[in-house]
Amino acid sequence: MRAKENLKREKVWGKIFVTGNTVIDAVLQHLPIAEKKSRILENIPFKEFALATAHRAENVDDLTVLKSFMETFAEAPLPIIYPMHPRTRKRLLQNNLFSEMEKFDNLLLLPPLGYFDFLVLMRESKLIITDSGGIQEEATASEIRKPVLVIRLSTERPEAVEKGFAKVVGTEKRDILSAIDETINDVGELPEKSPFGNGDAARKIVAVIRDNFFLNRECS
Repeated sequence: MRAKENLKREKVWGKIFVTGNTVIDAVLQHLPIAEKKSRILENIPFKEFALATAHRAENVDDLTVLKSFMETFAEAPLPIIYPMHPRTRKRLLQNNLFSEMEKFDNLLLLPPLGYFDFLVLMRESKLIITDSGGIQEEATASEIRKPVLVIRLSTERPEAVEKGFAKVVGTEKRDILSAIDETINDVGELPEKSPFGNGDAARKIVAVIRDNFFLNRECS
Protein backbone atom coordinates (compact mmCIF):
# COMPACT_ATOMS: atom_id res chain seq x y z
CA MET A 1 0.00 0.00 0.00
CA ARG A 2 2.96 2.34 0.53
CA ALA A 3 3.73 2.15 -3.19
CA LYS A 4 0.12 3.02 -4.02
CA GLU A 5 0.19 6.06 -1.75
CA ASN A 6 3.48 7.18 -3.30
CA LEU A 7 1.96 7.00 -6.76
CA LYS A 8 -1.07 8.95 -5.60
CA ARG A 9 1.14 11.70 -4.20
CA GLU A 10 2.97 11.83 -7.51
CA LYS A 11 -0.41 12.16 -9.26
CA VAL A 12 0.37 9.46 -11.82
CA TRP A 13 -2.00 9.01 -14.74
CA GLY A 14 -4.44 6.11 -14.79
CA LYS A 15 -5.70 3.58 -12.26
CA ILE A 16 -3.52 1.97 -9.60
CA PHE A 17 -3.77 -1.74 -8.80
CA VAL A 18 -1.95 -3.36 -5.88
CA THR A 19 -1.00 -6.89 -6.89
CA GLY A 20 2.07 -7.80 -4.89
CA ASN A 21 5.50 -8.69 -6.26
CA THR A 22 6.09 -11.59 -8.64
CA VAL A 23 9.40 -12.21 -6.85
CA ILE A 24 7.37 -13.85 -4.08
CA ASP A 25 5.49 -15.94 -6.65
CA ALA A 26 8.81 -17.18 -8.01
CA VAL A 27 10.18 -18.13 -4.58
CA LEU A 28 7.09 -20.09 -3.58
CA GLN A 29 6.90 -21.83 -6.94
CA HIS A 30 10.56 -22.78 -7.21
CA LEU A 31 11.64 -23.54 -3.64
CA PRO A 32 10.06 -27.03 -3.65
CA ILE A 33 11.89 -27.75 -6.90
CA ALA A 34 15.12 -26.36 -5.47
CA GLU A 35 14.83 -28.61 -2.43
CA LYS A 36 14.73 -31.65 -4.70
CA LYS A 37 17.39 -30.62 -7.19
CA SER A 38 19.96 -28.58 -5.27
CA ARG A 39 23.02 -30.30 -3.79
CA ILE A 40 24.58 -27.14 -2.41
CA LEU A 41 24.25 -28.17 1.23
CA GLU A 42 26.61 -31.07 0.58
CA ASN A 43 29.35 -28.46 0.15
CA ILE A 44 28.57 -26.47 3.30
CA PRO A 45 30.68 -27.47 6.33
CA PHE A 46 28.79 -25.30 8.82
CA LYS A 47 25.71 -26.26 10.83
CA GLU A 48 24.65 -22.63 11.27
CA PHE A 49 25.69 -19.77 9.03
CA ALA A 50 24.87 -16.33 7.70
CA LEU A 51 24.48 -15.88 3.96
CA ALA A 52 26.20 -12.79 2.56
CA THR A 53 26.31 -11.00 -0.77
CA ALA A 54 27.85 -7.68 -1.82
CA HIS A 55 28.10 -6.36 -5.35
CA ARG A 56 26.92 -2.75 -5.63
CA ALA A 57 29.42 -0.37 -7.19
CA GLU A 58 29.15 2.17 -4.38
CA ASN A 59 30.26 -0.59 -2.01
CA VAL A 60 32.78 -2.84 -3.71
CA ASP A 61 34.37 -0.11 -5.84
CA ASP A 62 35.16 1.79 -2.64
CA LEU A 63 38.25 0.16 -1.12
CA THR A 64 37.45 1.42 2.37
CA VAL A 65 33.98 -0.11 2.28
CA LEU A 66 35.24 -3.30 0.66
CA LYS A 67 37.83 -3.77 3.41
CA SER A 68 35.16 -3.09 6.01
CA PHE A 69 33.04 -5.90 4.60
CA MET A 70 35.93 -8.33 4.49
CA GLU A 71 36.96 -7.56 8.06
CA THR A 72 33.36 -7.93 9.16
CA PHE A 73 33.07 -11.36 7.59
CA ALA A 74 36.38 -12.42 9.16
CA GLU A 75 35.25 -11.37 12.65
CA ALA A 76 31.60 -12.39 12.44
CA PRO A 77 30.32 -14.42 15.41
CA LEU A 78 29.02 -17.15 13.12
CA PRO A 79 30.31 -18.62 9.85
CA ILE A 80 29.64 -16.73 6.62
CA ILE A 81 28.71 -18.28 3.27
CA TYR A 82 29.66 -15.80 0.58
CA PRO A 83 28.74 -16.49 -3.08
CA MET A 84 30.92 -13.87 -4.71
CA HIS A 85 29.81 -11.61 -7.54
CA PRO A 86 32.37 -11.29 -10.39
CA ARG A 87 32.63 -7.54 -9.77
CA THR A 88 33.56 -8.10 -6.14
CA ARG A 89 36.09 -10.79 -6.99
CA LYS A 90 37.70 -8.49 -9.55
CA ARG A 91 38.06 -5.67 -7.03
CA LEU A 92 39.54 -8.01 -4.42
CA LEU A 93 42.08 -9.36 -6.88
CA GLN A 94 42.99 -5.85 -8.01
CA ASN A 95 43.70 -4.88 -4.42
CA ASN A 96 45.49 -8.13 -3.45
CA LEU A 97 42.79 -9.04 -0.94
CA PHE A 98 41.33 -12.19 -2.39
CA SER A 99 44.05 -14.56 -1.16
CA GLU A 100 43.70 -13.14 2.34
CA MET A 101 39.98 -13.84 2.35
CA GLU A 102 40.56 -17.45 1.38
CA LYS A 103 42.44 -17.92 4.67
CA PHE A 104 39.50 -17.01 6.92
CA ASP A 105 38.34 -20.12 8.80
CA ASN A 106 34.77 -18.95 9.24
CA LEU A 107 34.27 -17.78 5.66
CA LEU A 108 33.34 -20.02 2.76
CA LEU A 109 33.77 -18.35 -0.62
CA LEU A 110 31.62 -19.70 -3.42
CA PRO A 111 31.30 -18.79 -7.09
CA PRO A 112 28.06 -17.16 -8.27
CA LEU A 113 25.21 -19.60 -7.66
CA GLY A 114 22.15 -20.60 -9.61
CA TYR A 115 18.68 -19.70 -8.40
CA PHE A 116 17.90 -23.11 -6.89
CA ASP A 117 21.10 -23.28 -4.85
CA PHE A 118 20.64 -19.73 -3.60
CA LEU A 119 17.05 -20.37 -2.55
CA VAL A 120 18.16 -23.34 -0.47
CA LEU A 121 20.93 -21.34 1.19
CA MET A 122 18.49 -18.56 2.05
CA ARG A 123 16.10 -21.06 3.59
CA GLU A 124 18.84 -22.73 5.65
CA SER A 125 20.65 -19.58 6.76
CA LYS A 126 20.24 -18.00 10.18
CA LEU A 127 20.34 -14.51 8.72
CA ILE A 128 21.20 -12.72 5.49
CA ILE A 129 23.68 -9.87 5.00
CA THR A 130 23.33 -8.14 1.65
CA ASP A 131 23.28 -5.00 -0.47
CA SER A 132 20.89 -6.64 -2.94
CA GLY A 133 17.36 -5.31 -3.36
CA GLY A 134 15.89 -8.52 -4.72
CA ILE A 135 17.19 -10.59 -1.83
CA GLN A 136 15.49 -8.22 0.62
CA GLU A 137 12.22 -9.13 -1.09
CA GLU A 138 12.87 -12.86 -1.39
CA ALA A 139 13.77 -13.17 2.29
CA THR A 140 10.23 -12.14 3.26
CA ALA A 141 8.58 -15.03 1.40
CA SER A 142 6.66 -17.28 3.79
CA GLU A 143 8.88 -20.28 3.05
CA ILE A 144 12.09 -18.29 3.68
CA ARG A 145 11.32 -15.71 6.43
CA LYS A 146 14.85 -14.66 7.33
CA PRO A 147 16.10 -11.42 8.92
CA VAL A 148 18.14 -9.29 6.55
CA LEU A 149 20.90 -6.83 7.41
CA VAL A 150 21.15 -4.30 4.59
CA ILE A 151 24.77 -3.19 4.23
CA ARG A 152 23.93 0.10 2.61
CA LEU A 153 23.02 3.58 3.79
CA SER A 154 19.45 3.27 2.48
CA THR A 155 17.05 0.83 0.85
CA GLU A 156 14.37 1.01 -1.82
CA ARG A 157 12.44 -1.69 0.05
CA PRO A 158 11.13 0.25 3.09
CA GLU A 159 8.25 -2.22 3.45
CA ALA A 160 10.72 -4.93 4.51
CA VAL A 161 12.17 -2.61 7.16
CA GLU A 162 8.77 -1.48 8.43
CA LYS A 163 7.57 -5.07 8.86
CA GLY A 164 10.69 -6.10 10.75
CA PHE A 165 12.33 -8.30 8.12
CA ALA A 166 15.18 -5.95 7.21
CA LYS A 167 17.40 -3.48 9.00
CA VAL A 168 19.64 -0.93 7.30
CA VAL A 169 22.97 -1.13 9.13
CA GLY A 170 25.33 0.86 6.93
CA THR A 171 28.81 -0.13 5.83
CA GLU A 172 30.91 0.30 8.98
CA LYS A 173 32.34 -2.90 10.47
CA ARG A 174 31.38 -1.98 14.02
CA ASP A 175 27.75 -1.35 13.08
CA ILE A 176 27.41 -4.53 11.01
CA LEU A 177 28.95 -6.74 13.69
CA SER A 178 26.73 -5.17 16.33
CA ALA A 179 23.67 -5.85 14.17
CA ILE A 180 24.73 -9.46 13.63
CA ASP A 181 25.05 -10.00 17.40
CA GLU A 182 21.70 -8.36 18.01
CA THR A 183 19.98 -10.43 15.34
CA ILE A 184 21.45 -13.71 16.55
CA ASN A 185 20.28 -13.05 20.09
CA ASP A 186 16.84 -11.76 19.12
CA VAL A 187 14.19 -14.34 19.97
CA GLY A 188 11.37 -12.40 18.30
CA GLU A 189 9.34 -13.94 15.48
CA LEU A 190 9.20 -12.46 12.01
CA PRO A 191 5.77 -11.81 10.48
CA GLU A 192 4.05 -14.75 8.83
CA LYS A 193 3.11 -12.70 5.76
CA SER A 194 5.38 -10.93 3.32
CA PRO A 195 4.77 -7.22 2.71
CA PHE A 196 5.35 -7.97 -0.98
CA GLY A 197 2.44 -10.34 -1.46
CA ASN A 198 1.20 -13.87 -0.91
CA GLY A 199 2.52 -15.49 -4.07
CA ASP A 200 -0.48 -14.69 -6.26
CA ALA A 201 0.77 -11.46 -7.85
CA ALA A 202 0.94 -12.93 -11.35
CA ARG A 203 -2.69 -14.08 -11.18
CA LYS A 204 -3.77 -10.64 -10.00
CA ILE A 205 -1.82 -8.92 -12.78
CA VAL A 206 -3.41 -11.16 -15.42
CA ALA A 207 -6.85 -10.48 -13.95
CA VAL A 208 -6.27 -6.72 -13.99
CA ILE A 209 -5.17 -6.79 -17.63
CA ARG A 210 -8.06 -9.06 -18.62
CA ASP A 211 -10.76 -7.15 -16.77
CA ASN A 212 -9.59 -3.64 -17.53
CA PHE A 213 -8.32 -3.92 -21.07
CA PHE A 214 -9.45 -6.93 -23.07
CA LEU A 215 -13.01 -7.16 -21.75
CA ASN A 216 -13.56 -3.42 -22.06
CA ARG A 217 -12.26 -3.50 -25.61
CA GLU A 218 -14.62 -6.33 -26.55
CA CYS A 219 -17.59 -4.48 -25.06
CA SER A 220 -16.81 -1.37 -27.05
